[in-house]
Amino acid sequence: MSSVYIHIPFCKSICSYCDFTKILYKEELVDPYLNSLSNEIEDAYGKEEINTLYIGGGTPSSLSSSGLNTLFKLIQKFNLSDNLEFTFECNIEDVNAELLEKLKEMGVNRLSIGIESFNAEKLKFMNRKASFKDVEAKISLARMHGFNNINLDLMYGIPNETFRDLKKDLKMFLKLSPEHISTYSLIIEEHTMCKVREDENIDPEVEIKMYEYIRKKLKKKGYVHYEISNFSLPGKESKHNLVYWNNEEYYGFGLGAAGYTNGFRYENTHSMTDYINGKYKKEESLISKSETMENEIMLGLRKIKGINLQEFYDKYGINLQEAFPVKPLIKNKELIYEDGYIRINPKYIYVMNEILLKLI
Repeated sequence: MSSVYIHIPFCKSICSYCDFTKILYKEELVDPYLNSLSNEIEDAYGKEEINTLYIGGGTPSSLSSSGLNTLFKLIQKFNLSDNLEFTFECNIEDVNAELLEKLKEMGVNRLSIGIESFNAEKLKFMNRKASFKDVEAKISLARMHGFNNINLDLMYGIPNETFRDLKKDLKMFLKLSPEHISTYSLIIEEHTMCKVREDENIDPEVEIKMYEYIRKKLKKKGYVHYEISNFSLPGKESKHNLVYWNNEEYYGFGLGAAGYTNGFRYENTHSMTDYINGKYKKEESLISKSETMENEIMLGLRKIKGINLQEFYDKYGINLQEAFPVKPLIKNKELIYEDGYIRINPKYIYVMNEILLKLI
C-alpha cells in the first residue's frame, strides 16, 4: 500500500445530491473524531512509504484552525514520500489566506474544489453557493500561495438544465484555468434530498450530448481525457485516483471510508458513535482471484487508455482474452485492441456498464 485516503465527514451544509458519509459540523465532535482517527491509523498503518495522500469528505476545509492543527499532527504519523501527491478537498467559501498557509505548512500540493456550477438555478437545486468573481479571486489567492495543481468539480445533467446553461458553465470553468476538471452527471442516490424530493433525471439523450460536448470542448482546450469523468492538462492526472482505477491497494481511514489492503476490501462504519468508540469496520471480505480480475476489468476500463494486456498477464498469469469474452466485443467494435491495450470504443464510453455486463 502506497496510498492513503482520510475521510473528514463534517459539513457546514448538506448538498442535495450527496450520498457520501457526512454530518453537519459540530465542534464538540471534532476532537473525539480526530482522536479516534488517530487511533485507527496507529492500529492499521504498516509504516510503508506513502506516495499519494487524499483528504476528502464531507468538507475537510470546514475544520477550524485547531482541528487542522490536530489533523497536521496526525499526518506526521505517515512515512511520506519526497514525491508525495497530497490532495485536500475544499469548499470555495472556506478558502482564505489562513487556510492556504496552513495547508502549505501541512505539505498539501493539490487542491480539489467542489464548485459544481455558477448557474443560480443549478446551485439552488444543489443547495450550494458559488460566485464567479469570488471563485476567481480565491483561485488567484491559491496561486499566490504556490498551489499550481488545482482540480475543479463540474456537475451537469441537473433537472431543467439547458445546453446553453452547460456551455456557459464550462466556459467559466475554463476561464479559471484549472489543471484538472472532474465532471459528473447528477445521479439520484438513496438517502439524499434529491431522492426525498423525488427529483428526476434529465433525458438520457440530452445528458449524453452534454457529456460529448464537454469531452470535445476540453480536448480542444488541451485537456487529456484520461478517465471517464476526469480531464487534466498533460502530467496533471490524479495519481491518487489512478491507484483506484489501476486496482491497486490503499488505506482508507475515517467514518465510512473504504480501503483495500492485503487482499481484503473493507468499508468503515457510518455510525459516528461506533467510530468514536473504536468500532471502525462495518464489513470486510477477502477478495478471490476471480473477483480481483473482475475488479481489474471494471476499474481499468474506466481509463480511456484501457487495460494493458501484458500487465494483466503479469499480475494474474492468464491472458485477459482467455479470462473474459472480449473477442466478440472487439469484433463488434464495442472494445478496441490497440498498442497492447484493450479499451472501450469512445462511441460507447457513456454506456460502458452495458459492455461490462457482457464481460462479467
